[in-house]
Amino acid sequence: MIFSSSILFRYLFLEMLPPFFINVAFFSFIFLMKQILDITDMIVNYHVGIGSVCLLMIYTMPYFLQYVIPMSVMMAVLLTFLRMSGDNEIMALKAGGMHIYRMLPPVVVFAVVAMGLTGFMTLVGVPAGAEQSRNLIFKVVSNNLKLTLKERTFNNSFKDVMLYVNRIDPKSGGLNQVLIQDERTAGTRNTVVSREGRLFADPERLVCQIRLFDGMITRMNMKDRSSQSIHFSTYDILLNLTDAIAKPGVLKKSPNEMRIPELKAHLKNLAPETSDHAAALIKYYRKFSIPVACLVMAILAAPLGIQSRQAPKTIVLGLGVSFFLLYYILLSLGAAFSENGYYPPLLGMWIPNIILGIIGIVLLMRSAREKNASFAWLDHLEMRLEALIKQIRSRKP
Repeated sequence: MIFSSSILFRYLFLEMLPPFFINVAFFSFIFLMKQILDITDMIVNYHVGIGSVCLLMIYTMPYFLQYVIPMSVMMAVLLTFLRMSGDNEIMALKAGGMHIYRMLPPVVVFAVVAMGLTGFMTLVGVPAGAEQSRNLIFKVVSNNLKLTLKERTFNNSFKDVMLYVNRIDPKSGGLNQVLIQDERTAGTRNTVVSREGRLFADPERLVCQIRLFDGMITRMNMKDRSSQSIHFSTYDILLNLTDAIAKPGVLKKSPNEMRIPELKAHLKNLAPETSDHAAALIKYYRKFSIPVACLVMAILAAPLGIQSRQAPKTIVLGLGVSFFLLYYILLSLGAAFSENGYYPPLLGMWIPNIILGIIGIVLLMRSAREKNASFAWLDHLEMRLEALIKQIRSRKP
């Protein structure tokens, strides 16, 4: 029995690997699809190098993988047991005296390995990726400041400065029909309108220069409401790049980008019972609750796959995806209610694991007692539909 158990362990563990990697690749591609338009715009219009774009995609992958890995674990376990049930391997194992609980150790080990990988992503990968992305974006923006500007959009990335450009020439970088509202001088508002302009970046000084041509400055004194207008042929404006992009060591990190020691220090600096403190606590507890979802999803998927021999595979897969969506809906609701003070953030981040974990354990126990808890309603629904069809046929003339 020990030998057969070790063979079963290796067999199940290796069977779960291919669908896991396929699902990781598929769901990662789905997450990256929403960035395709931005990536295409950066390459075509602003001539950003392919290498920089690829690096930026790699740096953002840990954020996606922390959600993709638990879903891939569930689908891998579900697909493995679905195939075994369809090929009557589960029935053969039961006939040979193999209890369902003996099939769980490889599933648990597989989920624990994925849980460690997800924990690495949440605790190390996401902060490191965010930091490297910030470095790369700052370098790209410093070398190509056009990325921070968008046509026909009011840009307020620079502190106390609002910038509007009607059109940007992607080849020459020229600005056409520029409007700038400058409130950096206390008590004074300068409105600059220009026919065209040019951008010059200085990455070492962390500033950029906008040189405007053929325009007018309207200067208003906010105290006495007096104003004066000045026409110019050339006018230079200096803007601070650190206001437009988060350079490491200049602007503060968000809680998502912080490592655990940094996040703890950040929590100490926040006043308790405030929305900022609750939001930071949510990010803190989420870093630990999401990895545990790998184990919860695996325990939930095992009985669904074992008891699905007579159920259509599409329905079983749909049921698995529904449970997965339920988890993230509960996670989002828990974050919203915790931030609004309805219950503690610790409870809000762990409720999804608790609820789906209980469901998975109940289904597993019923499956061990040979009770089809998941799909008895399908047989009942099929019987009712057949009875209804017979009743309708009997009423035909």
